[in-house]
Amino acid sequence: MMNSSTTPVDKNVKLVEATNLVAGYLPGINILNGCNLYANQGELVGIIGPNGAGKSTLLKALFGLVKIREGSVTLQGEAITNMRADELVGRGIGFVPQSNNIFPSLTIEENLQMGAFQSQTAFTERFDFVTDLFPTLGTRRKQRAGSLSGGERQMVAMGRALMMNPSVLLLDEPSAGLSPALQDEVFVRVREINKIGVTVIMVEQNARRCLQIVDRGYVLDQGKNAYEGTGKSLSTDPKVIELYLGTLAK
Repeated sequence: MMNSSTTPVDKNVKLVEATNLVAGYLPGINILNGCNLYANQGELVGIIGPNGAGKSTLLKALFGLVKIREGSVTLQGEAITNMRADELVGRGIGFVPQSNNIFPSLTIEENLQMGAFQSQTAFTERFDFVTDLFPTLGTRRKQRAGSLSGGERQMVAMGRALMMNPSVLLLDEPSAGLSPALQDEVFVRVREINKIGVTVIMVEQNARRCLQIVDRGYVLDQGKNAYEGTGKSLSTDPKVIELYLGTLAK
């Protein structure tokens, strides 16, 4: 689990590993076709690729929201393949979906409280920790979440996931639909979350920006691994630029 202060982590220790995943939503139709991924302790890992590549499906498979038909997922070496989402939360995995990720009729404080459902006794400690990371959430704690900007809503969604004290945080396109300025703010927050010791696996549509901040990245295409490497190596790879980054990387 995550600690409330920055602690040294060994980025050579494998925390999450997905091997040869085959998964999909409809019978006989696979979205993932032998996908592989791992994340070491304290790493920030990015997943990019074209629309329909299976990026979000991969996150949902890791979090028990899509049935894995073949392959395996482990957490610290223990099998967690097809575990229910609530069981995975109890094991230290948090998930922030791309949309519908807050309760708009509830206040910021109430949203965060929903995130602490497994340990209400630790709410005050966790609330203080999250609002130290996201000060705006503390000063506006009584404001309804539905009245917030897109960037602020993402802060609430990430904050609520952190209330569960995860060791691994799965983020599905956190910058989607935001202005460039708000995208930058979200990426700063993601990096801050990672710096306190949380392993982050992030799907991101802003491929160039994603590769600038991640330790390692994966490029998916048609449900398979197309390329993988450090963020820097992928962002300068001529083939990745030509096929996936286009003019944005030039």
